Amino acid sequence: MSGDSGPLLAVSSIETLYMDRIYALAGVSLEIGEREIFAVLGPNGAGKTTLLKTIAGLLRDQPKKGTIRIGGRYLERRRPEVVASAGIVFVPEDRGLFRELTVAENLELGLWGRRDPQVREDLERVHAMFPVLRERLDQQAETLSGGQQQMLAIGRALLRRPRLLMLDEPSLGLTPEISKLVFGALVEISKAGTTILLVEQNARLALQIAHRAAILEAGRIVLQGTPHELAENEDVRDVYLGVAAAAGAEREFHLYRKRRRW
Repeated sequence: MSGDSGPLLAVSSIETLYMDRIYALAGVSLEIGEREIFAVLGPNGAGKTTLLKTIAGLLRDQPKKGTIRIGGRYLERRRPEVVASAGIVFVPEDRGLFRELTVAENLELGLWGRRDPQVREDLERVHAMFPVLRERLDQQAETLSGGQQQMLAIGRALLRRPRLLMLDEPSLGLTPEISKLVFGALVEISKAGTTILLVEQNARLALQIAHRAAILEAGRIVLQGTPHELAENEDVRDVYLGVAAAAGAEREFHLYRKRRRW
């Protein structure tokens, strides 16, 4: 984390329940600094999306316990519009686009309510970052490729001038080349001053750009550290990076999974 003013986002011991009895998150805590890219990795069903939705205020009356602060402002159990007004913008896995609207119309929605003089500057920034959007302004969003839709979703989110940009599986369904382009844009966005909380199953790709990362399993954070620290962990290398599997072909025939040390 940068600076001495404390984290931008502080999540402390949150517990999120489904049907008031099933723990989706159990005591999750993390802190993210200004301009930091923080990646959350984990298997399907680990609670990664639930974590983002809890922070965004999209799960009613959640978290049941714990606190969520951005810049010192408490936001747990607040309505989504209150959370958004604090500078948190969430790009969901399905990208949340209005598919029947054009690229230009989707971007205009990102500018809704803004009257500041930086509007044109921000729009030009999005076009410069994703030139294909400028070329397809009159095209309906639903006719774009998956990569182009992800660019549009991120571009629209940037027009809200977020303090914290949260993305759920941005590489999902994208080719390796487009994934690298999108993740390269996230690095640019971070350097320009936006903090990023990234949920991603492609651990290799996420750790290439993250400043820090956490492993979330069964609703609990079991490991946190820098990409180097996580990549040096034998269990991370085995389960998430596939290093051990690649080291010896005979490992492919084992029908058991080694017990992890977390």
